[in-house]
Amino acid sequence: MRFLATIAYDGSKYNGYQKQVHGNTIQDKLEAVLTGINGGEKVIVSASGRTDAGVHAYGQKIHFDLVTKITPEGLKKAMNSLLPGDIYVRDVNKVNDDFHARYNVSAKEYVYKINMGEYDPIMKDYVYQYNKKLDVVEMERALKYIEGTHDFKSFTAGDDERSDYTRTIIQTNLIRDLKNVNMITISFLGTGFLRYMVRNIVGTLIQIGEGKYKSTDIIDILNAKDRRKAGICADPCGLYLKDVFYR
Repeated sequence: MRFLATIAYDGSKYNGYQKQVHGNTIQDKLEAVLTGINGGEKVIVSASGRTDAGVHAYGQKIHFDLVTKITPEGLKKAMNSLLPGDIYVRDVNKVNDDFHARYNVSAKEYVYKINMGEYDPIMKDYVYQYNKKLDVVEMERALKYIEGTHDFKSFTAGDDERSDYTRTIIQTNLIRDLKNVNMITISFLGTGFLRYMVRNIVGTLIQIGEGKYKSTDIIDILNAKDRRKAGICADPCGLYLKDVFYR
């Protein structure tokens, strides 16, 4: 029986979502717990995509198969009773056996949080502590040039070699916190994202906010198709996978 689950996690103490040689990943924790629930029979978890070390999630999606007979609500309770406190299962549903958490994705939404105010040690792992004023109006203008279908090679990882760097950004927003004017959240809704793409875009936006680039420079950076033309890669702590949508 195949299940689809929505997972939230604090990524600050993990080496990312995906399994790796050094362990200590979100996937490791999920598979260990699910294998126990499955009577010891190994469970492989497939996610909508990986998140890097230090990146968080509100709405990561995973699918997996179990031979153990259990209701979705019972499975949610069982998983949450066994998982560490920084990983939480928000919901579980049965899906068809041909459903795939990655290949059936139609869109994803990421958000990035920046603190322009005084340094906050409590939030250092959850919000990028820029701690200086930025020109958010110019950053907002730049965001609109990102929308649409583009070759995003300039904004991917420098060692990311592939044949196609084209992705579609459906919508972007720069949201000001009404209760804290020094907090901004930048959101990206797109059909797909390259590795480090959001962090590289945000890093460039920060440098636009500093006056090192103009908003219109985004056009030239996109056209260059060269990672060296874009700005810095923003820290992972401010990035969240907010939601995943399916066809």
